[in-house]
Amino acid sequence: MSGWLWPKALHLFFMVAWFAGIFYLPRLFVNHAATTDEPLLDERFRTMERKLYRFITPWMALTILFGLWMLWAGAWSAYSGMMWLHLKLLLVGLLVGYHFWCGALVKAFAEGRNRHSERWYRWFNELPVFLLLAIVLLASLKPF
Repeated sequence: MSGWLWPKALHLFFMVAWFAGIFYLPRLFVNHAATTDEPLLDERFRTMERKLYRFITPWMALTILFGLWMLWAGAWSAYSGMMWLHLKLLLVGLLVGYHFWCGALVKAFAEGRNRHSERWYRWFNELPVFLLLAIVLLASLKPF
């Protein structure tokens, strides 16, 4: 069991850092979509979005790396019958997809191709909250 402590601590640390950014980036999109008539502010948002996305992408990779280390350290065969883990990994996959969707939106804003309203981004901003809640509940309660 002690073989899990370092990867678990690092997994949690990088997950928190990743989520800080994944919560903030769509909030930038909300504000950016609301300021379409100010060129200097538009450029500032583009810079902030690009830098934040580049900053949090390694945190995502490290979260996944340390999660895989925990699976390896715990011997995957011991977990293969645990439905909660399979569901958690599916939700993490959705979250990774959300992360890359944010990257596509950063690119769209940078190229002046934003198609969504401020209101759409407000809803989009809520998706990772629900994914985080489900992932934490599955990892903590280990149902099924």
